[in-house]
Amino acid sequence: MSVLAYVAGGIVVLVALISIYYYNRMVKLENRVDNAWAQIDVQLKKRADLVPNLMETVEGYMEHEREVMDQVSESREKMMNAQSQEEEVQAGNDMGKALKSLFAVAEDYPDLKASQNFSELQQELSSIENKIAYARQHYNDSVMTFNNAIETFPAVLFANIFGKQEKDQLEIETADKELPEVDFSSDE
Repeated sequence: MSVLAYVAGGIVVLVALISIYYYNRMVKLENRVDNAWAQIDVQLKKRADLVPNLMETVEGYMEHEREVMDQVSESREKMMNAQSQEEEVQAGNDMGKALKSLFAVAEDYPDLKASQNFSELQQELSSIENKIAYARQHYNDSVMTFNNAIETFPAVLFANIFGKQEKDQLEIETADKELPEVDFSSDE
């Protein structure tokens, strides 16, 4: 065999090894993104599971706040029936807004605010909201790592061959980015 045959064979083996390396790397990173989404999903489901207990606690106090209660119920229903990642994200955002409204209205009910059960549920929901925020951050970090891996050279060549496409990051809705108005002036 000639030297040219050994060189050609070596190049084929090298290309095969590089292809295997990039394929495995992309699969691992894509699995990390999927796992990060699953962690968000777990926290969203935990929040949705707490809503019936919260509603049961609140209903006795807030008989006149049916609209807020309906928004919370409706958002939970959407969350439980979401069929896609996009629907789940939107339903999760809607539930967050509905819960904020519920807690805002709860401020008008001193007996409710003093209820130990309500307080515990509120603390648990707050803890879950923090976990959701962390899980979303982790998801976006995983997506960024994956996207960087498939968009840089030479990995971009292999990403195209393997059909890997850029993933979308989760974004905060515009309304949630707005700063709340704070007024320290006294009306007295």
